[in-house]
Amino acid sequence: PELVPALNKYEWVLKASRVLCARSLKLRGSERAVIHNARVIGPFNKGESFSLEDFALLERYSNQVYGDKLSELLHQNKKLSNNVLDDDDDITDISTDNYLKVISVLASRSPRVRTPLPSGLRTDHSVIELPPLYEDEAAVEIVAVVDPASAAAQRLAPLLLVLRRVVNCRLQLFLNPQDKNSDMPLKSFYRYVLEPELQFNSAGAQTGGAIARFSRLPHAPLLSLELRTPPNWLVECVKSVYDLDNIRLADVESLVHSEFELEYLLVEGHAWDTSLGTPPRGLQLVLGTRHRPDTVDTIVMANLGYFQLKANPGAWTLRLRPGRSDDIYEIVGHENTDTPAGSKDIQVLMSSFRSQVIKLRVTKKADKQHLDLLAENDEKNAGGIWNSIASSFGGGEEQEAQDETINVFSVASGHLYERFLRIMMLSVLKNTKSPVKFWFLKNYLSPSLKDILPYMAQEYGFQYELVQYQWPRWLQRQRDRQRTIWGYKILFLDVLFPLDVKKIIFVDADQIVRADLKELVDLDLGGAPYGYTPFCDSRKEMEGFRFWKQGYWRNHLQGRSYHISALYVVDLKRFRRIAAGDRLRGQYQALSQDPNSLSNLDQDLPNNMIHQVAIKSLPQEWLWCETWCDNESKKYAKTIDLCNNPMTKEAKLSAAMRIVPEWSDYDNELRALHARVRQGHYQDDTEQEIETHEHEQVSKEDKTDKAQEHTEL
Repeated sequence: PELVPALNKYEWVLKASRVLCARSLKLRGSERAVIHNARVIGPFNKGESFSLEDFALLERYSNQVYGDKLSELLHQNKKLSNNVLDDDDDITDISTDNYLKVISVLASRSPRVRTPLPSGLRTDHSVIELPPLYEDEAAVEIVAVVDPASAAAQRLAPLLLVLRRVVNCRLQLFLNPQDKNSDMPLKSFYRYVLEPELQFNSAGAQTGGAIARFSRLPHAPLLSLELRTPPNWLVECVKSVYDLDNIRLADVESLVHSEFELEYLLVEGHAWDTSLGTPPRGLQLVLGTRHRPDTVDTIVMANLGYFQLKANPGAWTLRLRPGRSDDIYEIVGHENTDTPAGSKDIQVLMSSFRSQVIKLRVTKKADKQHLDLLAENDEKNAGGIWNSIASSFGGGEEQEAQDETINVFSVASGHLYERFLRIMMLSVLKNTKSPVKFWFLKNYLSPSLKDILPYMAQEYGFQYELVQYQWPRWLQRQRDRQRTIWGYKILFLDVLFPLDVKKIIFVDADQIVRADLKELVDLDLGGAPYGYTPFCDSRKEMEGFRFWKQGYWRNHLQGRSYHISALYVVDLKRFRRIAAGDRLRGQYQALSQDPNSLSNLDQDLPNNMIHQVAIKSLPQEWLWCETWCDNESKKYAKTIDLCNNPMTKEAKLSAAMRIVPEWSDYDNELRALHARVRQGHYQDDTEQEIETHEHEQVSKEDKTDKAQEHTEL
């Protein structure tokens, strides 16, 4: 009863409050809510309480989100005002009411939705709603709009499923497909390797890693397996019995199992010449440790000043390579490194699996401003920038041995082409008298080939090295695997090999060599950075298939030859000096925007750039191909290439046995070596400088002859 007079006295206040709750806060009669710094929490459901612990949590949350930040900012402004104004000036302290007003205004501004959903959406048949796994706990609202038949949906779907288990979310998925498609929108099966928590086996030990499982796949089509990794990861396949490039499940007796390892983490960066305002084209960098300061080296591209170096977790030192780069340039600044204060060396700490992109600022030394980094060396710098590491630290004998070695580069993917590759290697060794070192693109080699290479090296007395390079993230990617391999053949010649390699000869995997490659190394290229063999014109019945004699190519070449990319020799010193790699990458970036251009990427690009990067035409006998060359010229052939024939479409295996008499002998010799290795009758006691993987596997020879949509293959 004693409260009635007080309520009657403030009846107008209660009526005003009721009107305020109804109009401004949208609360109905008997509904309960909490107003905190202009934020409405509620209305609460029947039986739902807001306890003292909830008020304490709300206070801590508000202070963490905006309260402490605003308070610190206001105090800073007050301190600055006191330092600037005179003591006699009248400064009004910020009262608690003013604090509340500022916080109320800012807190009432709800965060903007980045892409608000339009109103009036039909949700009868196009929305999937998944409730939170734990109804009695707080849930995060996640709304996603996807095209279900898109590559983005393939990547997003497993992420949403993992998020639903990790953060307990309420998921609303809007399906927004295209009404028409001119082509099949999806041509691959995708699994995102991500687990919501660590996995342990029955013994309590942590499992080897996350697994991607593919089930209910079609058995008839020819499939291939490929990993999509972060751009700074270099991953290799270390165990696989089956050919991952040619998987036909109808021919598989059991599961197709493969294992991959993360081999390297990349140190990426961009270098900039502060005095010229351009990238320091050709600048050489080395990355190493305290005990081995020159572990890996590279050059800076003119394209965005980009460089990349292979590393592993640990502390690394980045510096200019001793020689002309170190003599002319000095490092004046860097970002995103872990260099201690006062240290002359740039320290890079690889402590995360995430990308680490370094920004490097260099300038020419005061007394070197007139020197050109890529100019021909004078007497003082004889040998200079392009000389080998061996000559810099060893002497003339090692340099002479380096000059005598024939460097042969090749690429292969799939068991069938790796079989061709081994036969090509044997043909080179049988006919070349000089020491030979093979260079293979590691990105696509199978474990079975990497296992047999050490035994072949001991048996036939050659050296080999596996090189790899990650496709730069800024360079237009190819979606097709084979076209990506073609890109590696031509786009990264200046950075793919160590800087001490002077000349490299590319020999296609399906080629047979019948001559000493020393002749090709000694051939004068006439100032051109590389030499290619022109297409034959002697087989007249193929005239209608010679596309380079008509249309665009006829006008572009202006009487010059169109060259085949199955065999070419590269003067790497000249190639780097004139920045041929940068020019090729720049032209590729422009042309590759059109998916219909560069049909034969590794051929079309150098032929398209023939006016900017000259091509030395090699003598015709250096490449004979039955498709384009007549039978009379075969007896002069120094190499035979197994080109695809657009008329007969003959399989490469049968063509090899028919065209090249010695091919079967080479094949049988290598099969015998492989059999001895498998049966344990071959003892490999040679210490390999290149790391090898010793996995006991059975290599199943590919029975399919995968057709290549390439003119020269």
